[in-house]
Amino acid sequence: MPNLNTVLGEEIRRLARKEIRAQVGATQKTVAKYRSEIAELKRRISDLERRLNYVEKQEKKRLGQPASAEESGAKRPRFSPGWVKKHREKLGISAADYGQLVGVSGLTIYNWEKGDSNPREKQLLAWGEIRNLGKREALKRLEMLED
Repeated sequence: MPNLNTVLGEEIRRLARKEIRAQVGATQKTVAKYRSEIAELKRRISDLERRLNYVEKQEKKRLGQPASAEESGAKRPRFSPGWVKKHREKLGISAADYGQLVGVSGLTIYNWEKGDSNPREKQLLAWGEIRNLGKREALKRLEMLED
């Protein structure tokens, strides 16, 4: 005949497993519900961002401002990490100084040179304006920026 303690212990473990399964099942249902809500919120945010971009473009058109460089007719310069490095070395200035000319940090210039990142539209246009500078003109501009 089985020991009463053994029988009670087994029954307690069985009931505990049953309770744990019920709690885990409820937790899984809650997690699934939250995941679907998060996915829905992400879809709504994406939709709102698209709408906002559309409204911004329409507002710029209404005000007569170009929405981007392509629309303004400004020629978008071609970019190459090697060109940035060669031009900076040709000018004989540090990445920090070159970054001042473009309006970015020296670290950004290093990342462009290594090809780890590319300039944004506004930065690309700023770089396009200085990429044909000579050494004297670049130093003159840096002096004006420091004053």
